[in-house]
Amino acid sequence: MTETPAPGDPEPSQSSGLGALLREGLARLARAPRLGRRGVWLLVGVVVVAWLSTSIYRVQPDEQGVVLRFGRWIDTAQPGLHIHLPYPIDTVLFPKVTQINQIQLGNLPAPGDPNSGRDRQMLTGDENIVEADCAVFWKIRDAGEFLFRVNAPEAAVKIAAEGALRDVISHTPIQAAMSDKRKQISDETKALLQSLLDSEHAGIEITEVQLLRVEPPLAVIDAFNDVQRARADQERSRNEAQAYANDILPRARGDAERIRQDAEAYKTQVVNLAQGEADAFLSLYATYQNAKEVTAWRLYLDSVDEMLKKATKVILDTSGKGVSSVVPYMPVSEARGRPAAPPNLAPPAILPSAASPTPAPAPTSGAVR
Repeated sequence: MTETPAPGDPEPSQSSGLGALLREGLARLARAPRLGRRGVWLLVGVVVVAWLSTSIYRVQPDEQGVVLRFGRWIDTAQPGLHIHLPYPIDTVLFPKVTQINQIQLGNLPAPGDPNSGRDRQMLTGDENIVEADCAVFWKIRDAGEFLFRVNAPEAAVKIAAEGALRDVISHTPIQAAMSDKRKQISDETKALLQSLLDSEHAGIEITEVQLLRVEPPLAVIDAFNDVQRARADQERSRNEAQAYANDILPRARGDAERIRQDAEAYKTQVVNLAQGEADAFLSLYATYQNAKEVTAWRLYLDSVDEMLKKATKVILDTSGKGVSSVVPYMPVSEARGRPAAPPNLAPPAILPSAASPTPAPAPTSGAVR
């Protein structure tokens, strides 16, 4: 602990002026002619009252009173009226605690001098080098700690602020430090700087940290700008590709969903048709099992009927005993074109026999197209 107050502007105690007045009064009393006993006691009473009055002091609203006892700090008084031991036992200092002080870190680079600002160069989180400047605003929070625990307070604040700023920049990428993270860097630097000062009981309160400039060194600023332009082009191309993907992918997904739904519909249709045909076949098979000859003859007639629907010739049965004797007949229009050969029609695979109790169907005459 330093016993001598640090350089500053604290006002001296009013008791020192009263002490000087007391000494002057004693000196005049020594030079004065002899007084009576009553006068002496009166004079002594006045001196005692004047001496005791030095124990009363007043602290203004923008001050704190630092009470010293034989030069040693013993207490810190808040604004208002207070008392202490009379002078010269106790004295009081009155530093201004509401005054805002400013410290500038770094200087603006000199044009044409690549070495200017080199002491402000800092390493970023992505291993780039930048030059950073900031302004620190502070005030006295505890006058006693400020006067007796810190030697050269302004230098201490400046060194601590530079260390805090370097620490925060070292965890921040260069692009963020130069663009959208400036406010965050200022806030983190303020918090770190305040914690450093509190750990040393400096009695200082940091009110604000303003980040003034974060730029690459002048020697490489042109190359850095080229890199930033290339990154901007890369980001633009990435955004265009993302926009194209956002446009094509939904349409592709829609087409895929439509194809899937069409396939599901086709599948359902084919399965239903196959199921219907299978059910029809099973029903026909059950009928055939109950009446084989009738069912076979009906199937034969259905097949011949389907075939004759597509025929262009008329077939006549003149014997009335089946199809053993057929006489072809062709229209005149076809006969003019080419001679027609009689078709070779075979009897059906299953025909009712002559002895069958089922009567043969009557012969048909006419044309079926």
